[in-house]
Amino acid sequence: MESVRIIVDNRERNTDILKGLSGLGACLDFEQLPVGDYIISKRMCIERKTVNDFESSIMDNRLFDQADRLKKSFEKPIIIIEGDRSQHRLGSNVITGAVLKLYADHGVQILNSDSPKNTAFMLYNFAEREQLKEGGEPRLVGLKKANTTRQWQLLILGTIPGIGPKLAIKLISHFKTVQKVTSANIDELMEVDKIGKKKAERIYNILNTEFILEKV
Repeated sequence: MESVRIIVDNRERNTDILKGLSGLGACLDFEQLPVGDYIISKRMCIERKTVNDFESSIMDNRLFDQADRLKKSFEKPIIIIEGDRSQHRLGSNVITGAVLKLYADHGVQILNSDSPKNTAFMLYNFAEREQLKEGGEPRLVGLKKANTTRQWQLLILGTIPGIGPKLAIKLISHFKTVQKVTSANIDELMEVDKIGKKKAERIYNILNTEFILEKV
C-alpha cells in the first residue's frame, strides 16, 4: 500500500503531532479545512481538542455547533480530547453529560489521548485502516468552495471516488481539460502517475456507465 495520506488543517500548530505523523510515514497535505483538524478518509474527519479547549467550547456553546457541522460533512466524525482529564475546571457530571450528548444526539464519537504522541499514533492507525478500504483516501468534501476555473476543475475531479487533491492535479495536468479526462479510455488513464488498472477501470466506469433512473 502507498503511504497513508492525511489532510491537515493548515492552522494546526502542534508540531509534535505533525512530526509524529511524518515519523510514522504519513504523507501530509495542508489545506484550510472548513471543519475539523484532520481528514482521515472520505468518510472520517477528526477534531482534536485539548482538555482546556474542550471545556472552553462547552462553556461558550461552540461544541455542539462544531459537532453538527462535522456530522453534516462526514459519515464518521470523531473528537479526540487530548491531555490529563483529571485536571479539569468543570464538574465530571458536566463533562460526562457533554460526551453522552455528542454521541447520542449528534453522532460524534469521543476518544481520549494522553499525549500528542498518542494522538499521532491514533490518527495514523485510523488513516491506515480507512485507506485499506476501496476509495478510502481523504478528500475535501461538503463546504469546499471554488471561485476560479482552476479550483472548479480540481473540485469536479476531486468528487470522483479514489481521486484526491494530488491525483486531481496529476489528471488535469496530463489531459489539460476535464472534458479530455472524461473521454479518456482505461489505457490512457493508466498513463497518469499513481493510476493503476483497478483505479483506471473504476474512474472509467463512473464516468461512462449509463445512468439508470431508480423507480420510486
